[in-house]
Amino acid sequence: MIHSMATRVERAISLLEKLISTPSISGQEDGTATIIEEHLKQNGVKEVNRHINNVWAVNAHYSPSRPSILLCSHHDTVRAAAGYTLDPHAPIIEDGRLYGLGSNDAGGALVSLIETFLYFYDIQDLKYNLIIAAVAEEERSGAGGLTAILPLLPTYDFAIVGEPTGGKMAVAEKSLLVVDCISKGVSGHAARSEGDNAIYHAIEDIKTLKDYRFERISPSLGEVHMNVTMVNAGTQHNVIPDTCSYVIDIRPTDVYTNQEIMDIIRSLIKAEASPRNMRRSASSIPLTHPIVVAGIEMGLETFGSPTLSDQSLLSCPSLKIGPGESARSHTADEYIEINELKEGLDTYISLLSKILE
Repeated sequence: MIHSMATRVERAISLLEKLISTPSISGQEDGTATIIEEHLKQNGVKEVNRHINNVWAVNAHYSPSRPSILLCSHHDTVRAAAGYTLDPHAPIIEDGRLYGLGSNDAGGALVSLIETFLYFYDIQDLKYNLIIAAVAEEERSGAGGLTAILPLLPTYDFAIVGEPTGGKMAVAEKSLLVVDCISKGVSGHAARSEGDNAIYHAIEDIKTLKDYRFERISPSLGEVHMNVTMVNAGTQHNVIPDTCSYVIDIRPTDVYTNQEIMDIIRSLIKAEASPRNMRRSASSIPLTHPIVVAGIEMGLETFGSPTLSDQSLLSCPSLKIGPGESARSHTADEYIEINELKEGLDTYISLLSKILE
């Protein structure tokens, strides 16, 4: 059945309203997963897959002989900010804005990608297959989100990740590497200045880290940023502490692997350094990639994104783009402009039309 663009926009808004109305704090997305699953089935998708709270499907004329594109966004949210003046789960359209928790991050992108998938779903002889994936646990980087279904998805060659980017193409994205460090000394009595103060060893390490600059600079993402953000030591005032722990927050770029950064950190400091998670990596896509070329031909801007998304879990080239603004994410009285939704849907369909048909 052929639908007008106006009908598609109305359907996307209706789905987004249902998602906003259903609490989906990261790790508790059962309700929204069911809504998405039923929405795809009700709109003609013959086979819909679900694992935990992740939902995915492929186009009607999927063929293993063709390359595939993954369309991916998330349906979980953070907890509502304390400053909300509106009910975060009561979708309200006012002055051209749709208010509600998750409307901007990443509901607008998600429903636009779903509607884009439905637009192409029944078309025969596409140059690429399409895979739509609405995933959970993005906000908490949980193992039950995209990570859980990566082995279950059909093979794909590149991905479009739906996040609020103001309609611009994020051709690179910084990652996050959190490192726990423990400096060691020897306990003793403070009155006699006995022992070996672990705090002083940590101070030396922290100064070294503060002054260090990573040599390689990414054309899209700039420098790797590194900050010590937490320090903890001591049990009581008259005991020289034998351990001092501190945490390093590192934002890797696409010119370093996580392992390279860990090797550098361990060469700089005396403390034991243990990364919390090495799964997420900085990502990038060549400006010569067909999807990027298509976007540039449409007049879309490119940029390097400092914010983390499920793009960091993908090993293939990926492009992050979507309606809404990143600055609105996780804020009180979150909203997305209705015009942004319309433009986002039009951008996704136009962008894919250039390489699919």
